[in-house]
Amino acid sequence: MRRVVITGMGMITPLGYGVETNWNAILSSRSGLTKIKEFDISDLPCQIAGRIPLSDDRENAVDLDDLLAAKERRKLDDFVSYGIIAANQALADSGWVADDEDKAYRTGVMIGSGIGGLSTIYEASILLNERGPRRISPFFIPSSLINLISGQVSIRHNLKGPNHAVVTACSTGAHAIGDASRLIKYGDADVMVAGGAEAAVCRLGLAGFSALKALSSGYNDTPEKASRPWDNGRDGFVMGEGAGVLVLEEYEHAKARGAKIYAEVKGYGLSGDAYHITAPAADGDGGYRSMSAALRNAELNIDQIDYINAHGTSTPMGDMIELNAVSKLYHGDKSNINMSSTKSATGHLLGAAGAIEAIYSVLAVRDGKLPPTLNLDDPSDDIGDINLVPHEAQDKPVRNALSNSFGFGGTNGSLVFSRME
Repeated sequence: MRRVVITGMGMITPLGYGVETNWNAILSSRSGLTKIKEFDISDLPCQIAGRIPLSDDRENAVDLDDLLAAKERRKLDDFVSYGIIAANQALADSGWVADDEDKAYRTGVMIGSGIGGLSTIYEASILLNERGPRRISPFFIPSSLINLISGQVSIRHNLKGPNHAVVTACSTGAHAIGDASRLIKYGDADVMVAGGAEAAVCRLGLAGFSALKALSSGYNDTPEKASRPWDNGRDGFVMGEGAGVLVLEEYEHAKARGAKIYAEVKGYGLSGDAYHITAPAADGDGGYRSMSAALRNAELNIDQIDYINAHGTSTPMGDMIELNAVSKLYHGDKSNINMSSTKSATGHLLGAAGAIEAIYSVLAVRDGKLPPTLNLDDPSDDIGDINLVPHEAQDKPVRNALSNSFGFGGTNGSLVFSRME
């Protein structure tokens, strides 16, 4: 079977634009969560989010005009813009250019989103109701469709291979990377541009998740403290926005062109809970089977995993269900587990979460550093001896990292990234 490696990465998140900017922020224990200022939040239970830092008073402030022209962005929902921006960076980082037909035919795109153009749909619906159908833009539909990230990226970079989009809620980014790696393994492509993007922080998005009692509502005055996985004070997740994209490449293909290789996509597993539309099964069986499948695919034992980037959303129920599933993998021996949740810094980027967390996992392998879990001040009972990397990053050699993503509808995905030996 053909091996798949990572040769390029790009991202834009609440911590800023760029892979190294994000990684430095994570390792410095910075939070990207803030009070929402862009729209009315007075009647919303949750008034905070992880937003792209566009204002000068935010650290690592981003000027989107430098990354994608305003004229183009006006025709796109933000989730598409963020996906394009991350893909542009990833491809530039990889050094791969599809500058002839053979390269174009062998290079594909698989970038998904959990929700897609929610804000654009919301605004268009109001416009339709107030001013009628003639006021709807011809760009409305193509700016909102989830597969249009892949479409836009393929058009801009002349990528004529498999063109696909994953929509599996909060597992989208992980599934896109895993599925794209399989397309390479099975010979459908030599290079795939894969990841996820999301921009659902709007009144409708916040109202919808608040109606599910899923969002944090107790930290509106201290947003940086709101995302606190495994802490007794956790009260729900914090929505985030952004995108993460990786360039995946067949190993011999990458080696032949002298490409920089970050890590290998060693394993991929997925499963379904068949339990509930929003809640994970209490026994964590779906997550357990997803992780087990990824380890089987990687041909690794659990004791060879040096770091786990958890789904860890900061919900009262989900955090401990995942932790117990991980503990079951280790046959109850929690002393060898090193696991953290970078959502404590970024919030939950929904369809982009699995992609940005894949990048953080790859960087943990590259640099031998474990990103921290912020706000873990009062750990839940039954944590045991698990190292949840509280507050500050830790130095530790990482040969293999496991990244988990679990989504509404009981859809689970796990990825294993390994150092190239």
